[in-house]
Amino acid sequence: MEFNRELLFFFSALGAFNGLLLSLYFLFFVKRRKIFHPFLGALLLLLSIRIVKSIFLYFNPNLVELFVQVGLSACFLIGPALFLYVVSATDAKNWSVKHWWVHVLPFLILIGTISFVYPYYDHLHLWKNYLIEGIYWQWFIYLVVSGVYIRSVFKKIFFGKIKLNPDEIWKISIFLGVSIIWIAYNTTAYTSYITGAISFTFILYVLFLVLILSRNKKEATIEIKEKYVDKKIETSDANVYLKKLNDLMQEEALFKNANLKSSDVAKRVQLTTHQFSQLLNDNLGKSFPVFMNEYKISEAKIMMKEKRNLTLEAIGYECGFNSKSSFYTTFKKIEGTTPAKFREQL
Repeated sequence: MEFNRELLFFFSALGAFNGLLLSLYFLFFVKRRKIFHPFLGALLLLLSIRIVKSIFLYFNPNLVELFVQVGLSACFLIGPALFLYVVSATDAKNWSVKHWWVHVLPFLILIGTISFVYPYYDHLHLWKNYLIEGIYWQWFIYLVVSGVYIRSVFKKIFFGKIKLNPDEIWKISIFLGVSIIWIAYNTTAYTSYITGAISFTFILYVLFLVLILSRNKKEATIEIKEKYVDKKIETSDANVYLKKLNDLMQEEALFKNANLKSSDVAKRVQLTTHQFSQLLNDNLGKSFPVFMNEYKISEAKIMMKEKRNLTLEAIGYECGFNSKSSFYTTFKKIEGTTPAKFREQL
C-alpha cells in the first residue's frame, strides 16, 4: 500500500472507529440518559458499519460475502434511525417515538429475507441494479421526512430573525451530515467509492467542534433541556393558566410596565416563577422576555396605525420599552424591519 493510500486508509478508518466508540457511548454509557440517545447511538452505529464496509471493500475487494451483506443491510436502517432521532429530540411524546419498531422491524424483516433468498455475491446484477438503488431511495425518503419535521429550524436559518439554540444546531448538523453522506455515496460514479468514508470522518469531527462550541456557551448540546420536568403542568391546567395570562395582557396591558418581572406575572396567574417559566417554554416555546416583547410590538403596530400624531419614540415608551434603542432593536428582530419603514408602508 503506497503512502497516499495508507494515509487515506488511516483518515477514513479513524472516523469509522471513533463513530463506533461514540455510538457505544450513546447506547450504553451516556449519563442522564434521554429518550433520543439510543436512536442517536443506533444512527452512528449503522453509519459506522456502512463506512467500515466501504473502507475495507475499497482497500481489500476480496472480502467475505457476509461482511459486504451486513454493510449494505445497515444502509436500510440509517434513514429510519435518523428520523427517530430527529423526532425524539424534538417531540419525545410523538407517536413514532413510542412505536419506533414500526419504522425498524418491517425493514429488518425485509432486508433479512432478501439477504437470505438473494445473497449479494450470488445475485450481483439484482443488487447493483435494483436493490441498492431501492435502499438509497428509502434512505432519501426518510431524509426528506426528517427535513420536513425540522423545517422550523431551516426557517430560522433562512430568515435569520431568531438565533438557533445549541440543541437546534446539533439536530441540523446531524441531519446535514447524514445528507452529505447520502450524496457522497450517490455520486461515486463521478468521484470515488471512498468519498463516503472520508465525508463521515470530516462530518464527525465537525460535530465534535459543534459540541465543544456549544459547551463553551454553557448550554447542553446533545441533551434537550427539559426544565423542571418533575413539575410539568398538565395540558388542561396549562390551558387555564394561559387563558388567565392572555386576559391579563389584553385587559390590563401588563406588558406596558417596563419594570414588570416574571415573578410579578407569575403571582397574578397563581404560579411560582419556575412554574410560570415552564408554562411559557412548554406550551408557547417562548421565554418571558420574548413573550412580553411580542405583546409590546403588537400594541406598537396598532398605535402606529391609529395614532399617527405620536412619534415613534413616544409609542415605544407607551408600549413598555424603557428606551428608544430597545424599541427599535426589538421591533426589527420581530418584524424584520424598522418602525420607521413599517410606518411608511402603512
